[in-house]
Amino acid sequence: MDSARNPDPEKRINRLSQRKISLGGGTTFTSEYKLRADLEQARHLAETLYDNERGDRQKAEFFASVVAPVYETILSRIPTLEQLDETMGLYKFQRQDVEDGIMGVYNRALHVPDVPATRADGSHIPIFGKTLNPAQIQREWVESNGIVVVDDVLSKETLDLIQQKIMWESTVWYQTKLPQRFGGYAGAYIDDGLHQRILLQLSIELRKLLPDIFDGHPLKYMWAYKYDSDSNYGGINLHADEAAINVNLWLTPNEANLDPNSGGLVIYTVKPPQDWDFELYNRDTDFVYEHLLKPSNFANITVPYRVNRAVIFDSALFHNSDEFTFRKGYKNRRINLTLLYGDMEKQQQPLSQESSEL
Repeated sequence: MDSARNPDPEKRINRLSQRKISLGGGTTFTSEYKLRADLEQARHLAETLYDNERGDRQKAEFFASVVAPVYETILSRIPTLEQLDETMGLYKFQRQDVEDGIMGVYNRALHVPDVPATRADGSHIPIFGKTLNPAQIQREWVESNGIVVVDDVLSKETLDLIQQKIMWESTVWYQTKLPQRFGGYAGAYIDDGLHQRILLQLSIELRKLLPDIFDGHPLKYMWAYKYDSDSNYGGINLHADEAAINVNLWLTPNEANLDPNSGGLVIYTVKPPQDWDFELYNRDTDFVYEHLLKPSNFANITVPYRVNRAVIFDSALFHNSDEFTFRKGYKNRRINLTLLYGDMEKQQQPLSQESSEL
């Protein structure tokens, strides 16, 4: 790998694309919540890799004696969120940060374990749980007009691998967004580190399992978000995704969720009109509330959080994270894995000319 993510400076030949930087995945800026998440992960890796029988004690020592102290140093002097008002909470690394070693550890692929879809003996790891009923899921999809909740999606073996090796260990959480506008969550993307074989296998087998839902809709994109448990931050704001089908899978243990009646997803039963473009309906949320959600009396389906629960829904439906209260601690951070399939199908009737010009 010859990208800027490489931990070896001599192998950082190719610069990051402007798209990855614009998404918040650059190496020259950060946010307080992102640094805190990275610090927690470094401490987790220092402990996990040292204790694991097949771990790497030399790498564990690296995270304990090099990575964690750098993050601790930068966090000790990073300005408050209010002091970073002009940049909406983003912080550009200063000369002292560089001298303290931040460029050697921040947003680098320091530890990305390979997670195959087969066992050491070559046998296939079962992706899905034994209780799934594909016929029932597909029937509910039709009857519900495109919103299905599926519990116990992954087998325990697959769930454990994805949780531990990808979501908790892999240092591919490169994205930080403007915290004053979007809240506090770090992101990992299929085209920027989140492409382990078991995830790709999951995306393929899901289409095979539910052909009536996914036929004609190839995988379009995939990401995971890891949220800050601080009460100052929320989840994802109101939006619709540019795809046909959205699969939102939750991966944090239930014990982390302090309110089992919340913490999931709110899906509104309206879509953007055909004459709206992506930027309009995801930028002007006040307009969406006034001219789409309010006339529908904010009709929605709210799905509470459960680990290993997937919500499969029409991706054009407006949705946002439900309010959540999760325990403090690295492995308690709320995590969702999102897979997008196919192209968006908007509602057939555009808004009236009068309302579309407001």
